[in-house]
Amino acid sequence: MSKIVYNHKAIEKKWREKWAENPVNPKVDDDGNKKQKYYCLDMFPYPSGNGLHVGHWRGYVISDVWSRYKLLQGHYIVHPMGWDAFGLPAENYAIKMGVHPAKSTAENVANIKRQIDEIAALYDWDMEVNTTDPEFYKWTQWIFVKMFKEGLAYEKEFPINWCPSCKTGLANEEVVNGKCERCGTDVTKKNLRQWMLKITAYAERLLNDLDKLDWPEKVKKMQSDWIGKSYGAEVDFPVDGREEKITVYTTRPDTLYGATFMVLAPEHELAASLAVPETKESVEKYIYDASMKSNVDRLQDKEKTGVFTGSYAINPLNGEKTPIWLSDYVLADYGTGAIMCVPAHDDRDFEFAKKFDLPIVQVIAKDGVEIEHMTEAYTDAAGTMINSGEWNGMESAVLKKEAPHMIEKRGIGHATVNYKLRDWVFSRQRYWGEPIPIIHCPDCGAVPVPEEELPLRLPDVESYEPTG
Repeated sequence: MSKIVYNHKAIEKKWREKWAENPVNPKVDDDGNKKQKYYCLDMFPYPSGNGLHVGHWRGYVISDVWSRYKLLQGHYIVHPMGWDAFGLPAENYAIKMGVHPAKSTAENVANIKRQIDEIAALYDWDMEVNTTDPEFYKWTQWIFVKMFKEGLAYEKEFPINWCPSCKTGLANEEVVNGKCERCGTDVTKKNLRQWMLKITAYAERLLNDLDKLDWPEKVKKMQSDWIGKSYGAEVDFPVDGREEKITVYTTRPDTLYGATFMVLAPEHELAASLAVPETKESVEKYIYDASMKSNVDRLQDKEKTGVFTGSYAINPLNGEKTPIWLSDYVLADYGTGAIMCVPAHDDRDFEFAKKFDLPIVQVIAKDGVEIEHMTEAYTDAAGTMINSGEWNGMESAVLKKEAPHMIEKRGIGHATVNYKLRDWVFSRQRYWGEPIPIIHCPDCGAVPVPEEELPLRLPDVESYEPTG
């Protein structure tokens, strides 16, 4: 009996060609009637390497099988494929290979498309999308202009991860053990003007609409905690001997008389300028050391660290001078980046005060009795106000609700609602991405490109590497 040889290359090539000539996904049925559409969407790959790997296909095979199943049920399958072709992965690959990202991206797209064709995946190539196509990013720019006009896109000085060797900003995932993933240099924080998207404008809606989701309760609670709504007040502390005021956000304005010191995030805009000649060196070193840590590491550090700036703020209720410290357990992007510290009634403040021998003043008495020697903070909000001037004798639970409005009447702050949810940093300090369609005019400020003139095209440059 002759040996039968299965020539898979020839057979598969033959049928791929026949399928190309006679598409298996027609829009009409045998009677010429339009078929019902079925939309199936995959996550578009980054064309930032030498091609697809099995991890890509593991994800795509499920949607491919499902698309074929719906095809057999009589649907026209809308199953597009596209290329998430701008951004860090593609630019990093180009820098590594020494090839312009426009060229390397186009080559990688062509290779991945060839691979997809070889595995005969059922994609609708009439709907192919490439994010580097000006006719595509014309519409992302149009969306950006609309958001800018509504105040949902704005610029702000913001600290980002910075590699001094690569001279560029880094995403969090590019920082490994405090070092740049690409070159191994220690990563620092650098304040740069960034574009921000105002997600916080939708915080209340996001929170309220959780009730409409058919999600597990524990997942909805995680989302609620992430949004992190809280009620409190923003209070202005004048800086002694200077014109500036430091605004703090607090959920416990009832304890304002017990604020014996203040702590700023090392990235706070006033942090370096508050140093006096005697503390300048230690303050600058602390700011630099803090810049080497991620926010996650800073919050997880068990031992509190800090440095005294040498400057004082004035408690607006009692006129007491309160020393201004810097500590990396305060983050610049929560609240105002500055906190008033009431060590008698906050665990972190108590620990900090004990370590640096700062005064502790109890302002809430438990069961009407003042604690003679505090060995830990009294964090229960229930009790009677003491050492609090005109507030003495009030119930703290009542005062907590009334204090923001009392503070407003005295002109030293205002009641406010705060969220842990932060606006999204949108910017990049890179070449390979759609241009942001905003003109910075010396006379008019930031002005959007007229919509009829979009797209604003990426310039064709020879040198694309980051320059700092």
